[in-house]
Amino acid sequence: MNRLRDLRKERGYTQIKMQILTGIDQSDYSKIERGKRYYTFEQCIKIARALDTSMDYLAGLTDIKEPYPRTEKIKNKK
Repeated sequence: MNRLRDLRKERGYTQIKMQILTGIDQSDYSKIERGKRYYTFEQCIKIARALDTSMDYLAGLTDIKEPYPRTEKIKNKK
């Protein structure tokens, strides 16, 4: 989960800012970052959008931080 914390800090976000951006309670978000709790699929989507990255990057499946191009339908859901 270092990847998640490091990316959040790179973006200059606090855990409170992540709570505002994702709707995930700060204490739950902290547990996710520390590996004490797993995020749901829906939470992963919210975190990836907030950090402008891909779910694959968060899962460690790629080292590319940039998100994949999104369809118009998904762009409008932000």
